[in-house]
Amino acid sequence: MRKYGFLYLLLAPALILTLIFKYGPMYGAVIAFKDFSPIKGILGSDWIGLKNFDKFLSSPNFEVIFMNTLKLSLLGLVLSFPVPILLALMLNQIRRAGVKKNIQLFLYAPNFISVVVVVGMLFIFLSPTGPVNQLFVWFTDEPIMFMSRPEYFRWIYILSDIWTGAGWSSIIYVAALANVDPELHHAAHLDGANLLQRIRHIDLPTIRPIMAIVFILAAGGIMSIGFEKAYLMQTAMNLPTSEIIPTYVYKIGLQSGDYAYSAAVGLFNSVINVILLVTVNFVVKKLNEGEGLY
Repeated sequence: MRKYGFLYLLLAPALILTLIFKYGPMYGAVIAFKDFSPIKGILGSDWIGLKNFDKFLSSPNFEVIFMNTLKLSLLGLVLSFPVPILLALMLNQIRRAGVKKNIQLFLYAPNFISVVVVVGMLFIFLSPTGPVNQLFVWFTDEPIMFMSRPEYFRWIYILSDIWTGAGWSSIIYVAALANVDPELHHAAHLDGANLLQRIRHIDLPTIRPIMAIVFILAAGGIMSIGFEKAYLMQTAMNLPTSEIIPTYVYKIGLQSGDYAYSAAVGLFNSVINVILLVTVNFVVKKLNEGEGLY
């Protein structure tokens, strides 16, 4: 403390904020095990054990909501995880600094667009009279109701996520590739290695530890899909695929006022995420020579 006291002082505000806004609210999760009444409060409400969890697991909506969440998360992880890596590898091959910066600006910009604006753009572009449907009308004579048909919801959600987030997510890989010694590429080129071979044996091993950490974190949050976008994209017609755990919790908790039940559903979701995080980290460490998140 004497040697690094000033550094601990700099760290103190972040620790205090984390304790207040991250660990403090964990106490409220206890209402998942109670017949919570706002009048009685958390301490005064009666304990009911696991009844709220049993209510959710035996609900006729459970299988649909759980599978919707799992399918959307897994499909999103499989499709979106490689894209930032590919972008970073391609950006790393651009030697002209000015061109590279302009391309990076173009790729990063969608990340700063509001989710509300993105969904509004989707409804405009994919509407029956929108520009996308104008192309389909030329070939099929009929517009496609993209935002109303359940089978299109996941693809629209994931592809728009890739568009908005892939460029920004590639930053960490671009930074790692910037540390690769150019002499390695030069030596490999003299030895006859082509571009793909240099990427495979020089670039990919450099970013492999980062890829492992990012994958573990992504897999650990596989059930924590963004609520805002899914809720904004929901229509009465696409509910069979768009109703996921976060939107269900919002409707049950805030709209219906069943706070204890919604807390139980949210806690169930968090427990699944923790199990996935530990499991994926264990598997990655076994496959990645002991390199994992922890």
